[in-house]
Amino acid sequence: MRLIVATYNVHRCVGWDGLYSRERILEVLQELQADLIALQEVEREETLQWFAESLGMTAIADLGVQHAATYGNGVLTTCTLDEIRLVDLSVLGYEPRGAIDVDVSCEGERVQVIATHLGLRPGERRWQVNELLKRFGTRHCILMGDINEWLLWGRPLRRINRIFGHSPPLRSFPSPFPVFALDRIWIRPPGSVIDIRIHTTARSRVASDHLPVRAVMEW
Repeated sequence: MRLIVATYNVHRCVGWDGLYSRERILEVLQELQADLIALQEVEREETLQWFAESLGMTAIADLGVQHAATYGNGVLTTCTLDEIRLVDLSVLGYEPRGAIDVDVSCEGERVQVIATHLGLRPGERRWQVNELLKRFGTRHCILMGDINEWLLWGRPLRRINRIFGHSPPLRSFPSPFPVFALDRIWIRPPGSVIDIRIHTTARSRVASDHLPVRAVMEW
């Protein structure tokens, strides 16, 4: 089975130039040509559904968890949906956070995918990562999203790497001159990834303040 996945923080469709444009985000999503995409900071479910209809994909929304402005996580996929579980990763006193834990069928294989956007503070990220890693149960697993880990030696990353194997820290933020590897993809079993890279184009450099990360895998 060959599968292309991506993760992309769309920054509520506000680009590096300060302009709102969901059309620019859609163009970047079209460039990715992915089977499954994890999105963060989607500002409205209507926008997520518009992306899905435009791309011929199915949408899963977990909006309204973050902020009173009702934005959050989304997943777009061409795979068949089996089971969807929405996970509350909120820590008291901090900004609400969540994850989408979904089982999909792709070319006859069952794949568990968790798409998330973790907290800004080390303590909450450590707890959130521990909670997420407890949820993985199938042989074919993907963890991806905006992990918000600024330090490559941070404990949450070391914990994930012990379970999934090492995934390269690709610089995705800020989009015009990326310095930090905030957006990550891990895939199990190790050795499944045949290509992983930052998706850098003229459009992606301005459409959001993050660049997408795209991975190709074979099982």
